[in-house]
Amino acid sequence: MPKHGKNYRNKAEGIDRSELQGVEEGIESLLKSSFAKFDETIDVAMKLGVDPRHADQMIRSSVALPHGTGKVTRVLVFAKGPKEAEALDAGADYVGGDDLVDKIKDGWLEFDKTVATPDMMGVVGKIGRILGPRNLMPNAKLGTVTMDVGSIVKDIKAGKVDFRVDKAGIVHAGIGKLSFGSEKLSENLIAFIQRIIQLKPSTSKGVYLRSVTISSTMGPGVKLDPLAVRAVAK
Repeated sequence: MPKHGKNYRNKAEGIDRSELQGVEEGIESLLKSSFAKFDETIDVAMKLGVDPRHADQMIRSSVALPHGTGKVTRVLVFAKGPKEAEALDAGADYVGGDDLVDKIKDGWLEFDKTVATPDMMGVVGKIGRILGPRNLMPNAKLGTVTMDVGSIVKDIKAGKVDFRVDKAGIVHAGIGKLSFGSEKLSENLIAFIQRIIQLKPSTSKGVYLRSVTISSTMGPGVKLDPLAVRAVAK
């Protein structure tokens, strides 16, 4: 029994898996290999030369993609007073405090990202066991625990992407939609790679960018040349 469907196999046959491609060439190959009848998400997976078991090699951060992600992100902000108004003016979908905590305790989770002012983290901590496992907890390292709620809400709405390296040393992220076209996808991918390079730990030894693969939701993966990727990202 085939592992993939006929459409996938037909498109995969047109990609030379032994060949490593440049950024623009790889994006073009990806667009040509698409066959789904919906606007697929384009993902990147990067194998890094880090050991996440060591705290100083745990890469976790965010990047604002120049053309966003193509997704509508629902933002919840824990704030009060003037900061509540600031968050709403910036486009936050939900803003509050104990009222939102009570709703979440009752099972409501109709949001994608959370932001909190530092003074509200005591309130947010009451639902840490709910938000934490879902990667919804506000985090200072990601800039989502801040008094500048207006700016972070605008960044998230514009396409700010959070990422972290997994146990295998791989970072995954969505970099846009198929409908973006090659130019916008290339620029988003380069912005993401530049951020990853900036975050290289000083304790990381050997080759840092070990492999880079891009793929669409339904299509086959396209392997990029790490050296070409690094050169373009400089």
